[in-house]
Amino acid sequence: MHIRTSKSHIIRGGGGHMKPVRVFAVTPALPPALEPLRSIALNLRWAWTPEAVELFRRLDRDLWEETYHNPVKLLGSVSQARLQEAARDPAFLAHVARAAEDLRASLNAGDTWYARSYAGAGPNIAYFSAEFGITECLSIFAGGLGMLAGDHLKSASDLGLPLRGVGLLYQQGYFRQYLNQSGWQEERYENNDFYNFPVSPCRDSAGAPLTVAVPMAGHEVLAQVWKAQVGRVPLYLLDTNFAGNERSEDRDITDQLYGGDLEMRLRQEILLGIGGYRALTAAGEDVHVFHMNEGHSAFLALEHARALMRRHGLSFAEARSLASAGLIFTTHTPVEAGHDYFPSDLMHRYFAAYAHEMGVSWDEFMGLGRKNPSDHGERFCMTVLALRMAAASNGVSRLHGEVSRKMWAPLWPALPEDEAPIGHVTNGVHFQSWLSLEMNQLYDRYLGPKWREEPGDCDVWKVAERIPGEELWRTHERRRQRLIAYSRKRLQEQLKRRGAPPSDIAAAEEALDSEALTIGFARRFATYKRATLLLKDPDRLARIVNDEKRPVQFIFAGKAHPRDAEGKEFIRRIVATARRPEFRRRIVFLEDYDIAVTRTMVQGCDVWLNNPLRPLEASGTSGMKAAANACLNLSTLDGWWDEAYRAGIGWAIGDRRSYDDPNYQDQLE
Repeated sequence: MHIRTSKSHIIRGGGGHMKPVRVFAVTPALPPALEPLRSIALNLRWAWTPEAVELFRRLDRDLWEETYHNPVKLLGSVSQARLQEAARDPAFLAHVARAAEDLRASLNAGDTWYARSYAGAGPNIAYFSAEFGITECLSIFAGGLGMLAGDHLKSASDLGLPLRGVGLLYQQGYFRQYLNQSGWQEERYENNDFYNFPVSPCRDSAGAPLTVAVPMAGHEVLAQVWKAQVGRVPLYLLDTNFAGNERSEDRDITDQLYGGDLEMRLRQEILLGIGGYRALTAAGEDVHVFHMNEGHSAFLALEHARALMRRHGLSFAEARSLASAGLIFTTHTPVEAGHDYFPSDLMHRYFAAYAHEMGVSWDEFMGLGRKNPSDHGERFCMTVLALRMAAASNGVSRLHGEVSRKMWAPLWPALPEDEAPIGHVTNGVHFQSWLSLEMNQLYDRYLGPKWREEPGDCDVWKVAERIPGEELWRTHERRRQRLIAYSRKRLQEQLKRRGAPPSDIAAAEEALDSEALTIGFARRFATYKRATLLLKDPDRLARIVNDEKRPVQFIFAGKAHPRDAEGKEFIRRIVATARRPEFRRRIVFLEDYDIAVTRTMVQGCDVWLNNPLRPLEASGTSGMKAAANACLNLSTLDGWWDEAYRAGIGWAIGDRRSYDDPNYQDQLE
């Protein structure tokens, strides 16, 4: 047996909950023949490599599920007897060898898209984001922003881009969802054990844990730097919950993703932007281009300018101009309330000394984050800071680009609204993370290897017409059957947790029909996404789902923000509807929406439903994941679907008109 010690005492957080700061981990010793499993587990490329996932599942299928698909925790929990048994199994050892060689070959491959296109001469890029959704066991994400960021890193690895990710390592991450007896969402926060995560502490030249100091309202906060390896791409993650910080409020900075009050949000964004920039420097990364994924990390623009001032003896104006050339900003939010604003007094407490160090007056500093720099009563906006500092800014779909130009046009009063310098780059997805194994095999058979190497090449997909319809349908039906089985099992687990009577638990085995048209809806339960739109006419809905010749069923999943009572009410209404006799076998809600739920649903649904209120969906990507699995989209013409929709490849709800009366809009759609 091995005993691993990290720092090990318990510190009580400011919120009163107990958080581990040091952990003693007793783990089985891997037999030498299984040692490659360790390196496979610590590189998150396994998350989009089916053979690697199957390797860990094969080691212990039950434990794989119990550990939330975490191979590091699996290896630390599996019995020594099982490890010895696997080490004597020639077939298992051959599987280990294949997976290890596949990882080695992928990391050492020189013939990448980037190498062919740029001969390795392009700049190193850092990608900053408040959340990253890479795999379900690494709980540092909440929704679409994190999913996109995770897919960015995976795609960069596949392409060979010289990218580094920067984020925060949250002690509790985002919440686990469960529903009470009435169908109301409750939240449960679980402490993350980083030493059982696929992450490793970075170390300095002396072998000590790497830390950086970040200014925080008159004192310095220390952040420990961790690294998750995402294929070829390193993801640096900052953590303040360790004994180097004496104040509980400092240790709590990385407590929860999007948790706490406005001041906590400011502290997290200082840590992400300024601390993240310093972490890259401390880790020896030579970065030339910085990409801010949403405004949370915009303080990195100021830190970049400050570093250039010190390095080259520049004024702030000179450094700002030089820094701008290497700054890119992506905005994701088409709603004013979704952007971060901080009052002047709070900003002064945290940035007065920082502004003075850069030789900038307080009014000039605050003006960087104000739409109107002369309005001293205006709050400091992170999006405005990013737009003012970055050389290039973009929305995440064509329509969102238009919305963003209109929203932020006051920053450029001399320009016509449609010439505001905000472009668009429509979001995409990392195919391998969302495709079923069966669809992978089908594409390999009929499209050849190019669909993996250049998935953006339209000519590759023209060949898809060669796939026989019968074979495609059989493949899809198998995935639907697995989705139904998965949903039934999950429903039974939900009912058991709530203490439901045995009759209800048994009845869950009869929920859904593996032959019925299955429509999926899985996303954040923000009210503008209108999850309850189809409940407007329950009598008509009952006739549709219970049609004997053409039965239809709906599978819902999603989380509401903990403080969003309206979103929680949407969930409660869906659950209440699902309990009615006429809907009991036709509508289900799956608790605890996560990457695994999304993956299973997009792989097995026949139709993907999306009905946001136009133009409030900046892009949306779940429909892309569904389409990759031969699932048809049914959506309002918003976000990416506004660009992708063509008659014959899916359906549009309504048209491109918007009405002032939301109830009238709901009735039309």
